[in-house]
Amino acid sequence: MALTDRDRSLLERCLSRDGSAWREFVDRFAGLFIHVINHTAHARSVELGPSDVDDLCAEIFLAILADDFGVLRRFKGESSLATYLAVISRRIVVKEIISRRMAEALGHVKSHNANLEMAHADISEITRIENQELVERMLEGLSEVDATVIRQFHLEGRTYGEISESTGIPANSIGPMLSRAREKLRQSLSASFS
Repeated sequence: MALTDRDRSLLERCLSRDGSAWREFVDRFAGLFIHVINHTAHARSVELGPSDVDDLCAEIFLAILADDFGVLRRFKGESSLATYLAVISRRIVVKEIISRRMAEALGHVKSHNANLEMAHADISEITRIENQELVERMLEGLSEVDATVIRQFHLEGRTYGEISESTGIPANSIGPMLSRAREKLRQSLSASFS
């Protein structure tokens, strides 16, 4: 579905900092974000209370506002605005769920083997690691090429295509390189907590 005239106008008004446009934006997309939050949590077997949903919804809106509406400025209009925002909000929710699970698991992992297993499962799902210390651990012992790919993906937030362009590595090789690094991270965490 293409970008509608209504959404194009709303987007332009938001980017020009029209206060009524932001209220309209919130009214229009809050329901979508709540649906994405609930669907994502259900798909990952995570129970959320009303305050969790509110917190995650706030995280989505903060991400949209960040960097002077950077998320909206990057929208190219190649899909509907709702589709674009659903993808963005899902990424934010997944990151937050994984971050919370890791914090819980790492906080109790020495005394609870079940939490260690949960941490391992979550680490295999990580798409964006924000924690610098974990990324640095992951980089230990990697070749310079692998370390460059990991830094660009996890620290700089680059896509496979952007990494491929900057390094000359085929885009279809990026995923396996990231998988190898995640396996090293799992092994490192397992050794740390055993």
